[in-house]
Amino acid sequence: MTDAPTRTEDAPRRVLFVTGRLAEPALRRVLDATALPFAFEIAVLKITVAALMTTTWIARNLEISSGIDLVMIPGLCEGDPQVIVERVGVRVEKGPKDVRELPGHFGRPAGRDDYGAWDIEIVAEINNAPKLTREAIRQAADYFHESGADIIDIGCTPGLPFPALADVIRDCTAAGRRVSVDTFDPDEIRTAVEAGAELVLSVNSSNLDVAGDLSGTGARVVAVPDLGGGLDTLEPTLQALARRGVPYLIDPILEPIGHGFTASIERYAETRRRHPEAEMLMGIGNLTELTAADSTGVHAVLIAVCQELGIRTVLTTEVIPWARGAVREVDVARRLMHYAITRRTIPKGVDDRLVTIKDPTVLTYTEEELRALQAGITDPNFRIFADRDGITVLNHERFVRTADVARLETLFARLGVDEATHAFYLGTELAKASIAVTLGKTYRQDGPLSWGYLTPADDEQPKRVPLTARSKRARKD
Repeated sequence: MTDAPTRTEDAPRRVLFVTGRLAEPALRRVLDATALPFAFEIAVLKITVAALMTTTWIARNLEISSGIDLVMIPGLCEGDPQVIVERVGVRVEKGPKDVRELPGHFGRPAGRDDYGAWDIEIVAEINNAPKLTREAIRQAADYFHESGADIIDIGCTPGLPFPALADVIRDCTAAGRRVSVDTFDPDEIRTAVEAGAELVLSVNSSNLDVAGDLSGTGARVVAVPDLGGGLDTLEPTLQALARRGVPYLIDPILEPIGHGFTASIERYAETRRRHPEAEMLMGIGNLTELTAADSTGVHAVLIAVCQELGIRTVLTTEVIPWARGAVREVDVARRLMHYAITRRTIPKGVDDRLVTIKDPTVLTYTEEELRALQAGITDPNFRIFADRDGITVLNHERFVRTADVARLETLFARLGVDEATHAFYLGTELAKASIAVTLGKTYRQDGPLSWGYLTPADDEQPKRVPLTARSKRARKD
């Protein structure tokens, strides 16, 4: 739970819920059992399956009574709610995609108006830039920028000449990008800063002389311990930078698991104690790139550490396949952890976009509920339901359930479907339902699975006319 206040702006007083005949009993049960801060009415339109409505169809068929100040239509309806607004003259919103999510829809922490602030900047590294064409670097810079990166880091390769470095940096700055350079080579550092780089990674005693050339340029540098040395080797570097008036960030270096990871976290905490006002950087890619685990959870924890320690810059990249999307994940994580830590609440129930493989909640069905639903069905179209106990397929005459989602052919054989188009449709939906059960996700027939921040927006998802498989016997009848 969160202590975020409930939004009162534009709070409705009387809501009209629009649904179809099949969903009406379930909708009424949910609304009656939920403590809602408004009165409500239900409009049951002349359609069996509510998800088959379109906003244009609703606009033609909906009548509302006086006093209604919000119309809520099913979340799976296609179309723009504005066409209904123009017809009925009140606010119209799409609800959740499942009626059982309505309590959470109205009870979730409001306040999305005050959610989204962040104070951690993202530096996204283009690795081995000397091996890439200028066009490839521009494309990578555009991709990272669109993903949420604040600074594009040009990663040089030790020992490999980079004659195009200045041109590459000018390309990026001309496109409005902030740029850093990742190199210890003094000549590359001078070239990059002269071309417009505002941040240098990195400086220690091995190349400290270059700091004299950076004084007065406004460029910041990242100060790191000497190779193989501890925090004490940082102090002479920091003193020299301060004398020359070169602004710096401190990076105690995050080590991979198995190579001193816990000790390196302790170094960050010790650095904060020694330098309570200093700017700091953490190269989080050292962990995400070198740990065979889904990066979403790793990023959440690392950004929480940075937020608590006041580390306001992170460096990451997307080289290994499991770290693909790292910048987008950090962009979500920095907002979530800023909200949680500044509000002294836990990062739960606020933003679920980092939950990608499993769902935050999995909607379940009892056999009693499904049997009751079947009792109201008069057509042969199959409905598919999936929960943690298995998959159920039903129509007006068949009720087939299996817990063995790895062997769907046995379930399929009991449905009596032999027409190719319908068989293909049913096979596609059953495969999706099997994935949902296996991973612990909510399945919705004819709808996409949720993949957290990877889920396309509704207006980006492909539109298709849903086909509904029928049994052989039903079609003969």
